[in-house]
Formats: sequence, C-alpha cells, structure tokens
Amino acid sequence: MRSVVLAYQDIGWIGLDELLALGADVPLVVTHEDDPGENVWFRSVAARAREAGIPVIAPPSANDPAVVSRIAALEPDFLFSFYFREILAPDVLRTARRAALNLHGSLLPRYRGRCPVNWVLVNGERETGVTLHHMDARADRGDIVAQRAVPIADDDTALSLSRRLGNAARMLLRETYPRLVAGTAPRVPQDHACASTFGRRRPEDGRIDWTRPARALYDLVRAVTAPYPGAFTTWRGRRLLVWWARAVDGIPATAPGEVVAIRRDAGVVVATGRGALVLERVQLDGGAEERADEMAERAGIVPGVRLGEER
Repeated sequence: MRSVVLAYQDIGWIGLDELLALGADVPLVVTHEDDPGENVWFRSVAARAREAGIPVIAPPSANDPAVVSRIAALEPDFLFSFYFREILAPDVLRTARRAALNLHGSLLPRYRGRCPVNWVLVNGERETGVTLHHMDARADRGDIVAQRAVPIADDDTALSLSRRLGNAARMLLRETYPRLVAGTAPRVPQDHACASTFGRRRPEDGRIDWTRPARALYDLVRAVTAPYPGAFTTWRGRRLLVWWARAVDGIPATAPGEVVAIRRDAGVVVATGRGALVLERVQLDGGAEERADEMAERAGIVPGVRLGEER
C-alpha cells in the first residue's frame, strides 16, 4: 500500500519510522522547516526520510495546489498525518484512495486542538493517550480508528510524557496498520457531546498566578518546563523562570507570593492560594539555571518578600 506521510516533531519521526518498519511504500514525505525561534528538541522527520531515500518537501503550505497535484499524482492509498501542524484542505484529503488519517496526542474527543500534552498536565489529568482518526474538514473530529491510553505519572513533564506517547503511537501503528491494509480496521464516530478543545499556548501563558493552589502551580511548572519556555514569576521587575518545583501542604496562611522560608539544599518556599510551592531549580533574568536557595542568597530574596510584584 502506498502512503504519503505528512509529519513533524518526534512523534512524526516515530510514525514515519514505524510505517517503514512495517513495509509501507512511502513515495513522499511532507514536513515543516524548523522555526529558528523554537527550541528544536525532537528528531528530524526530514532526516529520517532522506536516510530512507524518500523524497521530502517542506512547503509553506501543504494545501498549495502544486503540492496537492504532486501528492495526487502518486495515487496514495493512505495519507498519514503525524503531528503535522497544518489543517489539511479537502483537496488534499481527497487524494487518498482509501483513507486520510491523523494521529492526535490525546484520547479524543477530549483535548482536541493544539498542545494536548501540555494541556493535560496543566489541568492535572491522570491519563491521556494517542488516537488515530479519519480526517475531515474540521480538526480532530473524524471517526476513530484506534486509541491507546497512557497513564500520567505525578512527576511527568511534557517531555517525559511525550516520550511515552511516542512509544504508544508506535505500538498503535504496529497493531493497526495491518488492519488498515486488510480493510478490517474499525471506524467509530466520536461523541461530540464529550468533546473539549484547547488552543495554542504562548510563553506568556507560563506566568505564575500565586493566588492559585500550589498543586495547580506545580502542574503548570511541569507542563512547560524544558524544553518548553518555562513557568515564571518576577522579582524586582526581573523575570524568574521556575524550571522545577514541588507542592507542599501545612504552610501557615500568608499572602500569595510571599516567601515563607529559604531552606538550604531544599528550595525557596513560596505561599500560594492554598499550600506552598517550593522552588527548586530556577533561572533569573537570562542567567544560568541554578538551585533556588543559591539564587535567593545572591539576589537578596529573604522571607517576607513577595514574588510576582512588578516593581
């Protein structure tokens, strides 16, 4: 069976790699140019395609008529979209003789849209997964072919969870591709009444609101820590990135954002709307990442001061 692959990021690499391992005929790979402003932590789909001797293109838009014509000329049985960042137009989808399929990083219909791996952590979910579904004109709404659940550990970050979602995606394709080829794969409509949709996250969304509970702030920190832009607060007008922290209870009530204690080798304890967040690894205004207690000593942060005040 002939499959054109549109893919990006690490799960895109995994999707292409697994299709090749399964013996799929892939005559073309469509990907994106890397953004110089983005932290590119993932493996290159383009490099994997070239390694396999597959022609690869990275057009400004896969919906460009010239690109559509090139795909159509190949008469693919399947289109596979693996973390491709553009919604494909109906003209592209119609080039697939059997099915146009997308791999999404959540258990649809929940967490449709952008950045599902970050959003599930921000929202404190305990389970997520991957879904292979048919594509139509509306993003992430098509009939489901297969799903594979992934539990979320309490210390998962977006990176560690992405790695395990990649493993789940590989297993899902390994189980499902033969059924697609045989024409026996299921097709189950989504329950749109159960759907949730989330949008793109920006670096500014990492700002810490100290009035929120400590657990919610911990979830934010782990959702956007490296390789993502990081959660942050401010100290005397300087941005203070929080790369790792932990939530604790049993802290006397005080003003949210107030530094309660500085513990040698343990961190900086900051009051929140409920409980406290212990800052462990931080980075002040473009400096190096370091232990929070060492940063506090150098920056003049002492118990009683408040973080997050713009002055």
